[in-house]
Amino acid sequence: MDLIDTLVIGAGQSGLAAAHALRKRGISPVVLEAGGAPTGAWPKYYRSLTLFSPARHSALPGMPFPGDPDRYPHRDEVTDYLAAYAERLDADIRTGHHVRAVEHHHGIFTAHLADGRRLHARAVVAATGGFTNPHRPALPGLDGFTGTVLHAADYQRPEPFAGQRVLVVGGGNSAVQIAAELAEFARVTVTTRGKLRFAPQRPLGRDLHFWYTVTGLDTAPIGRLLTHPPTVPVLDTGRYRTAIAAGRPDHRPMFTALGADHVNWSDGAGEHVDTVILATGYRPALDYLAGLDVLDAQGHPRHNGGLAADPPGLAFVGLEWQRSLSSASIRGVGRDAARIARPLSALVLNARKEIG
Repeated sequence: MDLIDTLVIGAGQSGLAAAHALRKRGISPVVLEAGGAPTGAWPKYYRSLTLFSPARHSALPGMPFPGDPDRYPHRDEVTDYLAAYAERLDADIRTGHHVRAVEHHHGIFTAHLADGRRLHARAVVAATGGFTNPHRPALPGLDGFTGTVLHAADYQRPEPFAGQRVLVVGGGNSAVQIAAELAEFARVTVTTRGKLRFAPQRPLGRDLHFWYTVTGLDTAPIGRLLTHPPTVPVLDTGRYRTAIAAGRPDHRPMFTALGADHVNWSDGAGEHVDTVILATGYRPALDYLAGLDVLDAQGHPRHNGGLAADPPGLAFVGLEWQRSLSSASIRGVGRDAARIARPLSALVLNARKEIG
């Protein structure tokens, strides 16, 4: 049986960061990517997506983001950066390898691939993010709505929605960014259960991520203390608040129900709706670990700072609030990867000694 030191499942920002951290500790990882390139989900996000962190705060370990460090990179720039990072990374990256299930027996992990092959490893890092597992909340009447329902994961550009009445459900950065873009072509409402909260993008003339860094908030290990992680406000230079104040898009409290082709608002009014876009986030895409008894009823992994207690040798990178505010971001995955690489490498090196 060919035995791999460590399998890293996913070749987006989290998987590449994990491979880098393991290589620094003398471990030879094999990185498996279901898609055709080591760029994760970035090529699939909507075309106009712009990072809310500047380039200087948007890099993986060992390779600065190129160009003006104070600019806010676009989707395709991030995709190109990850491809270049993978090219420089001394790791065995295998694209087109979709992992269906992972088993663990007698200290060895077995990954079952979609094409029927099996790979065996001493350790596994799950770094698959959540793009393939979009969260679709149970909204009243949604199942009976006969118009178009999309998740933000399916949205690409605004032109196909020209002239439509569109609802964007959600109050995060993506929801507001998509809604503002759509409002140039359609009549758009952002609808949320609570208030729409904003934070200044550049308080006191410096980007918010500068203040996150100097205050230590970006790296504070508070993830394990949060039973209900806070909602991050929309980062705004003033553009989005101005657009909403002008009604392009407008903001309304969550509707009471959807009908077949209309919406009922809490004030009793109703109107025709063509499209509902759910900008309601994602859940960890970890169904391939279902047989290991490491997921709770909601599909979230049980872990301590990214390490599973059982089975030993299983770790995670890229989870929301895995350890800190920045854990699921391109700027933060490297720190978490370095932390899980230390115990994983010790486990692998000890196993090598025992065999040798």
